[in-house]
Amino acid sequence: MPIAKIAFASFIGTLIEFFDMFIFGTASALVFDELFFPALDPLTGTLASFATFAVGFAARPLGGVIFGHFGDRLGRKKMLVLSLLVMGVGTAAVGVLPTYAQVGIWAPVLLVLARLLQGIAIGGEWSGAVLMAIEHAPPGKRAFYASWPLCGVPTGLVLATGAFFLIELLPHDAMMSWGWRLPFLASAVLVAIGLYIRMQISESPVFQAVRDRREEARFPAGEVVRRAGKPLLLGIFSMAANSVPFYMATVFALSYGQKSVGLSRGTLLLAVCIASALQIFTIPIVAMLTDRFGRRPLLLFGCVLTVLEAFPFFWLINTGNTFAVIAAMILALPVVHALTYAPMSSFLPELFETRVRYSGSAIAYQVGSMLLSGPVPFVSAALFAWANKPWPLALYIMAGGVVSFAVVLVARESYRDDLARTGSAGMSRGDLARTASPSRD
Repeated sequence: MPIAKIAFASFIGTLIEFFDMFIFGTASALVFDELFFPALDPLTGTLASFATFAVGFAARPLGGVIFGHFGDRLGRKKMLVLSLLVMGVGTAAVGVLPTYAQVGIWAPVLLVLARLLQGIAIGGEWSGAVLMAIEHAPPGKRAFYASWPLCGVPTGLVLATGAFFLIELLPHDAMMSWGWRLPFLASAVLVAIGLYIRMQISESPVFQAVRDRREEARFPAGEVVRRAGKPLLLGIFSMAANSVPFYMATVFALSYGQKSVGLSRGTLLLAVCIASALQIFTIPIVAMLTDRFGRRPLLLFGCVLTVLEAFPFFWLINTGNTFAVIAAMILALPVVHALTYAPMSSFLPELFETRVRYSGSAIAYQVGSMLLSGPVPFVSAALFAWANKPWPLALYIMAGGVVSFAVVLVARESYRDDLARTGSAGMSRGDLARTASPSRD
């Protein structure tokens, strides 16, 4: 099957799943505090709304373990189809939930349950989509084709912010009563399209070779923890530089810009939408550069820019000028985030051998997301409430860049490795020797 078709199928599914996740994040910043936590004061309601958003990240490692286990045992394709179906159910459920005014405390409880389903689904989606692309890709183009599903992230964000931008045009009462539900319900149509496309693709040939040799790991997650601890830790903390700035810009900044700077919701959503649209193109460009020059140089450069852009990002937003806000989002997303995110589609999978690659990359990515992405809106809101100034937020972004820089600095380069032969770029020779034979535990 042509690699372009495989990569496109991965892109479509990731687009849909992250559209579903981002409409939840956008709604958390804009409407959930009023709809599901109205009994709380504004600050506490915002914190509660962001805490609900973070719940999905807490569930993602569980999804990574579950989907990773069966992805390494049964195949990548089956798990991609299942993850999309679970995400569709969780997202559509949000669209029909009663609010606090209708059922009281049960409203936020049901919201959390729906968010848990989303988190479990996303836990298996990213690695499965990336692996299908990278394990089908020809030599020298792994990062490029693996970046296609990553492009689904900003595309999903464009659709999510665009949807809420249009909904903002409704009268306030209409938007708060039924308009906010429309993006969640519309996702059901997108899920059906994505399921049809994913059913047409073939299994990964690299994984199929492992299956033909009957070398599947019996308990992949356990094997990753026991025998690939170093690459697992490298993968987890390499996520800091792309996680903190991204969710600072796409979730917390929506609330910050509106409540602290006086910007309109429409201006903030438009800025995020423009920046995300540009990132659809910058991600594959960065990926092509990683295929040519390696994963580490691009990641290290991105970490340095993450540190340098932290204070300018808030300076631009604080001007209150629409063009300055758009410039801030362009700096944060298609420039800095693309440099630290695009290489991850190859850097993380190349840390692990084929028989545990789904589990290893999924656990690394999702634990990293839980620890480094999920808390960002909540922690940012708490820091700003404490200081009443954005400087702690800038330091927070800088810390993410420093952590990832240190981690990537000690990792070895992997862009010329043969995935079919070893696929264990992050492992030491001792790790390789221990995992070279089929597990019997």
